[in-house]
Amino acid sequence: MKNIEKQQKLSTILFVVITAIFFIAMFTGCSTTVPVTAKFPITPDRLLVKCPQLEKLEGEVKLSDISKAITMNYTTYYECAVKNDSWIEWYNIQKKIFEEIK
Repeated sequence: MKNIEKQQKLSTILFVVITAIFFIAMFTGCSTTVPVTAKFPITPDRLLVKCPQLEKLEGEVKLSDISKAITMNYTTYYECAVKNDSWIEWYNIQKKIFEEIK
């Protein structure tokens, strides 16, 4: 009978020790913290280029010069408008992603 009692005591002590080790390991694993700081993404360089100045005519000009200047100005304007629209679209998408992460 003494052997059975010793085995029961030993089993109980072993169970308590294993349970304590398990809980200590679980609590120490949860205590580590990692600081996470979200940074807003960097803007692509091609979207940060300023729009060029529109062409101006000075002095005596021909009708063909006026036509070329108008064509160049329209082209310049619409290229800049597309770039600006791309910038706005990129910014809004990145802002939405950034705010979802917080």
